[in-house]
Amino acid sequence: MNPNEPKVLRRDAARNRQLLLDAAEQVFAEYGMDAGVDEIARVAGVGMGTLYRRFPTKDALISALVRKVLDDLVVIANTARDRPDGRGLEQVLYRTGEVMASQRGCLPRLWNDEETQSLKTEYWRIVSELLIAAKAAGHIRADLTDTDLEVQFWAMRGVIETTRGVTDTAWKRQLALSIAGMRPGAEELVEAPLDGELVEQAKSRLQASAGMISPR
Repeated sequence: MNPNEPKVLRRDAARNRQLLLDAAEQVFAEYGMDAGVDEIARVAGVGMGTLYRRFPTKDALISALVRKVLDDLVVIANTARDRPDGRGLEQVLYRTGEVMASQRGCLPRLWNDEETQSLKTEYWRIVSELLIAAKAAGHIRADLTDTDLEVQFWAMRGVIETTRGVTDTAWKRQLALSIAGMRPGAEELVEAPLDGELVEQAKSRLQASAGMISPR
């Protein structure tokens, strides 16, 4: 046996895996998560046998794609944390919106995949730190809470999904308007923020009805 053969096979396996993930991203964005794996294999240019060797089930493929996206989001959040001017929160909100808009097809699973809970926890921990830094720098009103940001993600996802096939940028205006309301000096908020228990109740109901759940 050629001693180099196993390494070649490993390289081929990694290449096919990446081809399938790229294809899944493209197909889900165009047709949604109801698209069949046969279409993903066709776009990737591999056979069904190769697809099932890399991903035994469609659910395994979706989980791998979600993990890839969340890995990117954690990198984005860490990069924003390096900003010394307190603008990291705004940066991560816009960059996250860009990722969500480019991954419309897997949004129903982006925040509620059980296999990626640790990544979501890490991402949200950094966002909480960015909120504290933004308040300390005077860019964000002092009474804004983590749950306010969580609801902002719900709103952003709603705009992205509603405008699918119509425009790719409506969410940016909605986010800009929201950030304007987060500034110090804006009108006093009459309604109290949602507490953690109410957020969890809302997430459970949304998950059951439409899969719309937040980064936590």
